[in-house]
Amino acid sequence: KLMKTGLAAASVDHVAKLIRRMLGLAVQWDKLDRNPASRIELFNISNTVENYLNDDQLQRLVSVLKTYPAKEVALICMFLLATGCRVNEALTAKWSLVDRQNRIWRVSAENSKSGKSRAVPLSDTALDVLDQIGTEGKYDYVFINPDTEKPYQHIRHTWDRIREKAGMPWLRLHDLRHSFASMLVNAGCSLYVVQQALGHADSRVTQRYSHLSS
Repeated sequence: KLMKTGLAAASVDHVAKLIRRMLGLAVQWDKLDRNPASRIELFNISNTVENYLNDDQLQRLVSVLKTYPAKEVALICMFLLATGCRVNEALTAKWSLVDRQNRIWRVSAENSKSGKSRAVPLSDTALDVLDQIGTEGKYDYVFINPDTEKPYQHIRHTWDRIREKAGMPWLRLHDLRHSFASMLVNAGCSLYVVQQALGHADSRVTQRYSHLSS
């Protein structure tokens, strides 16, 4: 029934998992003798999509980002491409965690998907973004919405317009992270380096990029 409402199989699985967890707690708290949802079969459909930018696509995207009117969002996108960080990690980045001298930006544990703090190397491009954003010394957060003077909650709508202008309507924000990883691999970095740069807690997640090393 949920599938018929338009939800993806993975989203439907999340609902089933939530029900299973709730009833599991009911058993744990002696409210139920058994979990009636324990045998619900999940779809377990793999929805992993990985898009990598080729040189031409990368140049087109960067060209759009450099001239796009919504400068702040364009710089966020450039930062994602230059660091391989997750969108939420960029939107919650604070100046207090940026170390220009050692060219390191630290992602706090509370904002990291793995729940662990990690150091992200800052390339020349990433440092250039920090130089251009103009919020240092004025705000705690790096990326500030000029209309609200508060950190961005999301940048989806502006990103939709950016990717359309670049002629790549299929490109997701998360694909910038994949492209960063592919650039590391193509530059000769080991999968261990890629794992550390992306902050993967499990090396098996990083193995998805192993085919690029050939």
